[in-house]
Amino acid sequence: MTRLAGADLAHRPPAGTGTSTHALSRALAARRPVVCGILNVTPDSFSDGGRFHGLEAAVEHGCTLAADGADLIDIGGESTRPGSRPPTLAEEPDRVVPVVEALVGQVPVPLSVDTSRPEVMRAAVAAGASMVNDVRALQWPGALQAAAQLGVPVCLMHMQGSPETMQTDPHYRDVVAEVRTFLAERIVACLDAGIRPEHLVVDPGFGFGKTLTHTVALLASLDAFTGPGVPVMVGLSRKSVLGQLTGRTVGDRLPGSLAAALVAVQRGASVLRVHDVAATRDVVAVLDAVGTR
Repeated sequence: MTRLAGADLAHRPPAGTGTSTHALSRALAARRPVVCGILNVTPDSFSDGGRFHGLEAAVEHGCTLAADGADLIDIGGESTRPGSRPPTLAEEPDRVVPVVEALVGQVPVPLSVDTSRPEVMRAAVAAGASMVNDVRALQWPGALQAAAQLGVPVCLMHMQGSPETMQTDPHYRDVVAEVRTFLAERIVACLDAGIRPEHLVVDPGFGFGKTLTHTVALLASLDAFTGPGVPVMVGLSRKSVLGQLTGRTVGDRLPGSLAAALVAVQRGASVLRVHDVAATRDVVAVLDAVGTR
């Protein structure tokens, strides 16, 4: 299969000129995988819902993620576990923005905001966030325009359906081809909106409207999404698919999560979105040492 970036960016004119000097852009362009620490400030996320819902706990955990070696911290105020419902427009920024404001002066790494709402994107970037991570790939009204105006890197994720419905009998004829086509179309939409090509990251959306079979197929064929120009983010940390494969509960899925991270890097992943930063950093260090990327 033709690689995503090589096929779908080669014929597109650059959306902007010059090379970004932003630390996050440089990290995304580097060969070493970016380890992105997850900071959920929600009451109901699948792994750590409620643990970091308060400002003090969230800031403390963000500092721990940075100390453990995170290159990026992704702050989310919406649980996207199967069956969840989005927070209100008033609730989400109230959860996210104070954490961004508090962390931006305390950690030496960029911050990402995990949101689909243009209002939250604008508020979080104004508070100091350096990236937008959108599970809906900038499809909500106004999101594409907001991301283009903000001028920060953005991650486009594939999800079949919505968090409320995504695990209700997900189906594909060819999961790799269909996810790849969707992401390629969203890349074109972003470039047409004026988003710089070097600011784009894609995520196949493991666990978002996929069965175990779909997830394994995507991971096995991850190199179909990789190539020069568009880094690929992989988020498999502690997910239910690892529980299905190993029989482990959420709290006992570290070995499976590390194995998934290792496979993802070997197949070209540029960003690993994880709960366990220090352990994942060890995996990356060993892979770097033996040159298996």
